[in-house]
Amino acid sequence: MDEIEVEAVDAVGDDVGVTPGTAEYVLYGGKGGVGKTTMAAATALASANDGTETLVVSTDPAHSLSDTFETDVPSRPARIREDVPLWGVEIDPEDAVEQADLFGGDGAGTMGGVGEMGELLGMGGDEAGPQGMMPGADEAAAMQLLLQYMDDERFDRVVVDTAPTGHTLRLLDLPELLDSMMGRMMQFRERIGGMMDSMKGMFGGEDGEQGTGDLDELKAQVRRLRSVLRDPDRTDFRIVMVPETMSVHESTRLRGQLDAKGIPVSTLVVNRIMEPLTDVADAPADAFVTPNLDSCEFCQRRWDVQKDALAEAQELFRGVDVKRVPLFADEVRGEAMLRVVAACLD
Repeated sequence: MDEIEVEAVDAVGDDVGVTPGTAEYVLYGGKGGVGKTTMAAATALASANDGTETLVVSTDPAHSLSDTFETDVPSRPARIREDVPLWGVEIDPEDAVEQADLFGGDGAGTMGGVGEMGELLGMGGDEAGPQGMMPGADEAAAMQLLLQYMDDERFDRVVVDTAPTGHTLRLLDLPELLDSMMGRMMQFRERIGGMMDSMKGMFGGEDGEQGTGDLDELKAQVRRLRSVLRDPDRTDFRIVMVPETMSVHESTRLRGQLDAKGIPVSTLVVNRIMEPLTDVADAPADAFVTPNLDSCEFCQRRWDVQKDALAEAQELFRGVDVKRVPLFADEVRGEAMLRVVAACLD
């Protein structure tokens, strides 16, 4: 196989014009490893370069925004570029639990140091999360922080690098999860009767009004998030996939699950296609060395596989805007390469 190399990246970035769009919220979803972080970073950088106050958020536990931007992205929103209005945050689950404080006391998920009480609630063993957190507490806390960031008046646009498909869908199911959690808590209260005095820190008073009120508030916030996600004028939900049959099917399932929740998918991004950059973006023809589809048998066979997957995706995603991003030999890291990717998403 001929070596596929990237050349003259700075020249491409300088020549390409990018329009980041007008949606307040841009979310990238899909299975792990398809390039969601790259697309979110490229979109956020293009938005900030346009002068829009932009926050890029990673809710994926396996964060890679820092690597992509080649700078430290903290667990609290902070400006990561001085020349353009770009902010970033990688939500840390344990830090999110401490910040959210849904139940009062020691934080959202610890339930005031639940310990053995967690086992009585049916939350012991494999169900317990880090530091004894209840199941779903870290996701609930991360969602609460995401809602705060989306409401933050400092930012005109929020770009979200979501966790892999299953995690994202669970976040959207949080109201039902919290109802279940509340039911189990109330059952526990009935079982222990007179022991409730020792649990005031957990429930926020004799009647547990603080704890239930916090949960009700979080459920209301998540429902408000659903409303925002269902508004195509405010939210641009984009599915990212690679041109392989399994990825097409995973993306189709995700779209169906989002449709069931009333969340429209506006864009499909197909990443790592073996085709010239000039086919998908306005860039100089000699800027990149592309796969040799004439004499490289490996390249030809991979392109045949990709063409079949692309054809299937275009059929299944009729009516959705399809963006194509080429396969690059090197990792997409740093501003120059992110500007090239942003040009493909324009």
